[in-house]
Amino acid sequence: MKEDFYDILGVSKGATAAEIKKAYRKMALKYHPDKNPDDKEAEEKFKKAAEAYEVLSDADKKARYDQFGHQAFEGAGGFGGGGMNMDDIFSQFGDIFGGAFGGGGFGGGFGGGGRRVVKGSNLRIRVKLTLEDVANGVEKKIKVKRKVQAEGVTYKTCSTCNGQGQVTRVTNTILGRMQTASACPTCGGAGQSIDKRPDGSDAQGLISKEETVSVKIPAGVVDGMQLKVTGKGNSAPGNGIAGDLLVAIQEENHETLKREGDNLHYDLYVSLPDAVLGSSMEIDTVSGKVRIKIEPGVQSGKILRLRGKGIPSINGYGKGDLLVHVNVWTPKTLNKKQKEFFETMREDEHFQPKPESSDKSFFEKVKDMFS
Repeated sequence: MKEDFYDILGVSKGATAAEIKKAYRKMALKYHPDKNPDDKEAEEKFKKAAEAYEVLSDADKKARYDQFGHQAFEGAGGFGGGGMNMDDIFSQFGDIFGGAFGGGGFGGGFGGGGRRVVKGSNLRIRVKLTLEDVANGVEKKIKVKRKVQAEGVTYKTCSTCNGQGQVTRVTNTILGRMQTASACPTCGGAGQSIDKRPDGSDAQGLISKEETVSVKIPAGVVDGMQLKVTGKGNSAPGNGIAGDLLVAIQEENHETLKREGDNLHYDLYVSLPDAVLGSSMEIDTVSGKVRIKIEPGVQSGKILRLRGKGIPSINGYGKGDLLVHVNVWTPKTLNKKQKEFFETMREDEHFQPKPESSDKSFFEKVKDMFS
């Protein structure tokens, strides 16, 4: 099981943004690659801390993590257990380190004159899921058009930055001579420029290619949730890394079932004779039809709860319930014989309303449903 983000940073779930930032900075400085050269264990802890901070420092991502856990980000690949790229970490959170490592957070082989890794652009796609897909989890094969490096393309060292990926400028100010470094405008920081470009490729040596991507979608996802497949976006030129494929979930409406969180609702219409005499009826669930018993004398508005017949929690905390709402159907037209029967029953004590304490009001039922 993947380690909890709050445990990684050593903070409580109610920690403030300032406390989360302070905890991350402390860990990042402790396990920084410059302080722990060739220490794989420290590097993994450094990456895990960055992954945790990347989520908990963003209000929207933090809310999704608090509600759905790791699966909100990893259902289709996610970060893959500390799989963040070092360059991404420094470029995203360089301000966290301040001047502790000289280069504004870039030290050793991760900056300070070294070439930065260029990442390709992300792709976004929307996937429609049935309620059955949501309940059981599904693996989708998706055709994606992404840019990849053309066969035969070659790159050479950028002549502007000599492969460093950045250029240094010295300017005179009232405080003296100031030296600043920025990404190379020619190669965009990659340290390479295109040498040979095959026919049909773009200015970066990339071509469009259709590819089938397999996306594993966990049970319990919700409409609007976004999953990430790492490395299945557009490729980057040269030695860069590919972007990600972002998969947005769109849940389709079910014909008879209505979803509310992890619970499902079903409207069951019962004839007057079945309500009076009792019966058994088949109803829809996300795992097929089931037969339920209707007790004699059932009242319209009664809610039958089928435990565990709802949607699995995306956090793995069991399943929701299926709530069956009983609606006794009153006939709108009657023949002469039927009318005569009900006329004789008007004063019959068995047909007089006699609610008991166990017969809850509409408002009590609504309260129970949401409690």
